Amino acid sequence: MTQMMPDALESRTISIPGDGRRLDVALSEAAGLTRSRVAALMADGNVTVDGKVETKSGAKAKQGQIVILTIPAPKPAVPVAQEIPLTILYQDDDLAVVLKPCGMVVHPAAGNEDGTLVNALLYHCVGTLSGIGGALRPGIVHRIDRDTSGLIIAAKNDAAHQYLSAQLADQSQLALSRQLQERQMEKHYRALVEGNLREDSGRIDQPIARSKKDRKKMAIDPEGRPSITDWTVLARGRNVTLLDVHILTGRTHQIRVHMKSIGHPVCGDPIYGSGRGAKVPRLMLHAYTLSFTHPRTGERMTFTAPLPEEFVQGLRGNGVEWEK
Repeated sequence: MTQMMPDALESRTISIPGDGRRLDVALSEAAGLTRSRVAALMADGNVTVDGKVETKSGAKAKQGQIVILTIPAPKPAVPVAQEIPLTILYQDDDLAVVLKPCGMVVHPAAGNEDGTLVNALLYHCVGTLSGIGGALRPGIVHRIDRDTSGLIIAAKNDAAHQYLSAQLADQSQLALSRQLQERQMEKHYRALVEGNLREDSGRIDQPIARSKKDRKKMAIDPEGRPSITDWTVLARGRNVTLLDVHILTGRTHQIRVHMKSIGHPVCGDPIYGSGRGAKVPRLMLHAYTLSFTHPRTGERMTFTAPLPEEFVQGLRGNGVEWEK
C-alpha cells in the first residue's frame, strides 16, 4: 500500500517514419516503450498527431506527421507498513538480516505498489530503517530479483547503510588481498541450471548492460559494466547441474544473464531460459549465504538460508539429491 503524490508530466516530440505501419508500433520503437503501454497512453489522450488527439492505436503512421507523446512521470510513492509475515534471521540496532520468499518484490515500483519487502520491513522494524535509499527504499542496501529467494540485509540507520554499501563495491575493480576480501560483502547463491557443465568450476567475465533489443532485459555487451561470476558444481542430475554461484559484482540479472551466455540458463527462468529445460516449480535461484563485516562491532558475520521446500522439490524432480 502506498500514498500517492500528484502527477508530473513530460512531453516528447517523436519523429516517426511514414511507412504505413501502425502508429502504436512506430511509437513503441521510437519511444522505447511497449506497445501495450503506448496503446494505454493513446487511449488516455496522451498522443497528438499534427495537433489532434489520436486515441486509435491501429491508426497508420504517415510521412511528415508530428507526433507528440505525453508520458505521465512515475508517481512518487510513500510506502506504508503492512503486516506481512517475514522471517528475520538476525537484527540489532544497526541492521536486520531477512529471508525474502520467492515471488516478493523488494521495494515498491510501478505495478507493485504494495506487498513488498519494504512494506513488511516497515511493519517489523518500526521507525528504524535508514533513509539513504530514498522514500521508496528505506533500509534497502541491495536487492535480489522478485522470483529469487534468500538473504537480504537491511540497514536501520544511515551510518550502517553507508558502511554496508561500501562493502558492496565492485570486487572486479579491486586487488583481492585477504585484508580487502574481509571488508567486502560476499554473496553465494544456489542455482540449478539447464544441461551438464563439462568442467567442475569456472568464471564468467563478461560485461552486462541493458539489452538494446528489449529494454526489459539485460544482455552481454562489450560496452556494459564489468561483471564477474564464479561457479562451482555441487551436484549433477538429469540434464541439470546444481551450482554454488559467487558473484563478485552486483548487476541486474547477473547470474541469469551470465549462465545463459554459456549455454546453461537457470532452470525455470521465464526471461532467459530456453523454454526446453527441466520442469521446476519456480526460478531455481536462491541467495544462500551472505557474509559481511558488522558496521559497529567490526565482527565478520555469515548467515545461511536453507533451501525452500519447493526448491528442494525442483531438485528431486530432476534427479538431484541435495538439501544442504
